[in-house]
Amino acid sequence: MENFFKDKYPPGIPSEVELDKYASVVEMFEQACQRFADKPAFSALGTTITYGELEQYTRQFAAYLQNHTNLKRGDRIAVQMPNLLQYPIAVYGAMRAGLVVVNTNPLYTAREMEHQFNDSGAKALVVLANMAATAEEVLPHTGIETVIVTEIADMHSPLKRFVMNKAVKYIKKMVPPFDIPDAVSFTKALGLGSKSTFRKVKIKRDDLAVLQYTGGTTGVAKGAMLTQANLVANVLQLKPLLTVRLGEGCETIIAPLPLYHIYSFTMNCGIMLETGNHSVLIPNPRDLDGFVKELQKWNFTGFLGINTLFVALCNNEGFQDLDFSHLKITAAGGMALTSDTAKMWKTVTGCDVTEGYGMTETSPVVSINPINAVQIGTIGLPIPNTHVKVIDDEGKELSVGEAGELCVKGPQVMKGYWQRPDETAKTMTEDGWIKTGDIALVQNDGYLRIVDRKKDMILVSGFNVYPNEIEDVVGSHPDVVECAAIGVPDLKSGEVVKVFVVKSSPNLTDSALKEFCRERLTAYKVPKFIEFRDELPKSNVGKILRRELRDEEVKKHSHAA
Repeated sequence: MENFFKDKYPPGIPSEVELDKYASVVEMFEQACQRFADKPAFSALGTTITYGELEQYTRQFAAYLQNHTNLKRGDRIAVQMPNLLQYPIAVYGAMRAGLVVVNTNPLYTAREMEHQFNDSGAKALVVLANMAATAEEVLPHTGIETVIVTEIADMHSPLKRFVMNKAVKYIKKMVPPFDIPDAVSFTKALGLGSKSTFRKVKIKRDDLAVLQYTGGTTGVAKGAMLTQANLVANVLQLKPLLTVRLGEGCETIIAPLPLYHIYSFTMNCGIMLETGNHSVLIPNPRDLDGFVKELQKWNFTGFLGINTLFVALCNNEGFQDLDFSHLKITAAGGMALTSDTAKMWKTVTGCDVTEGYGMTETSPVVSINPINAVQIGTIGLPIPNTHVKVIDDEGKELSVGEAGELCVKGPQVMKGYWQRPDETAKTMTEDGWIKTGDIALVQNDGYLRIVDRKKDMILVSGFNVYPNEIEDVVGSHPDVVECAAIGVPDLKSGEVVKVFVVKSSPNLTDSALKEFCRERLTAYKVPKFIEFRDELPKSNVGKILRRELRDEEVKKHSHAA
């Protein structure tokens, strides 16, 4: 199927691009800062920093890490915060110092943080003060030696910083008390770094850039090893597909999706940065009224989102009244885009949604709908330099129009899972193909269509939720005999978690079990529905059959419809 796609690309879109423009993410970053020094790079909470300022702050942060900590090239540093200006400063500063970034969800529970910090071998943590109390709880059980704490308004002017940080802490009471001995404030780290010498680090293409955690095809979170070359490749592969409509150094892109998620990371900290464009960071997109108020300030030309966010915004009256006359591109990823949502977005904004497909293990983009040739219901064409094939259960390649497991090969495919060769071998072949676990078919026109998911993974608002992890937590309750977790359809978030439980005590209630889960799981992983049963369907060897439970739910929903 390798040559099949060559003549399927629209005019102006190459099937291959040169990938050796930059030796590393750092080189790409430094060149962008030089070329676009006076242009705005990132805005958040009413403050904007230019590319020139971003270069300066990252240099200071790198100098601090090099001169005031014991961190060495290749050490891992966890970064845990929402979309704030400090995020790109910490990430690029760490990379310039030769460190490997471990993106960490700020909503993680203590259990999830402890696993990720220990599995990655992180030696440093940059954390928002709002999450520092949980960090304090887990730090003694990890190898983290260096902790840098940032407050929400640290990149604002001194007066505004003082007022906002105090308001968040004492009036809104959003910062639980914490005491982390030897922790350094982000502003102090930048101050010390400004008086220290930054030493340029020679970074190679094959060096690790990011450990991006994912459940893969099982419930244990694993670190996908994304190299400098992987991340640079994905930026350069995507660029010709987006610059059909986007210029350089002149676009304003709304970034409500968390930068610690690989989709937003590559789009906002990768391609939008390489093209010198301006990302407006939204720290809390769930606050729709605050979000719309922020949108009123900008003549935005690009918008990155997921299905659930598009639905919520289109149903908001304030959003419907915005000026969309400058909007050139809307990109969707992270979860399936429904045709109803795509139509609604087009009706409200006048802009088509360009849907793509990817996975953490592919940095992440594999395919995308070309902006000028969108086919709703498909995941578009493979991006340049990307090979795809569809295989049956025996591994035989299938023909056009036949559904099977989608496999991908290209320069954006990860090096493997961190310290998990067995898991890597299950997912990747020796000649570089990665099995996605998704069932797809290739249309005659080259566009790909996802028809089913082979994995048991549940996709809640674009986040992977793995049944094994939910079952481990629910099953650890003393009154639970056995359980099974599945995803059920949900209008708001695509899917939500439902757990079927066999209990040993008649006193166990669904509310008590949900509370038990809330203490141990991030909010989006907590079961929305719990159904108690006398027994669960099993195979002849005693394996619980999630598929049967899913089929029951599908029938139930189809009868209800």
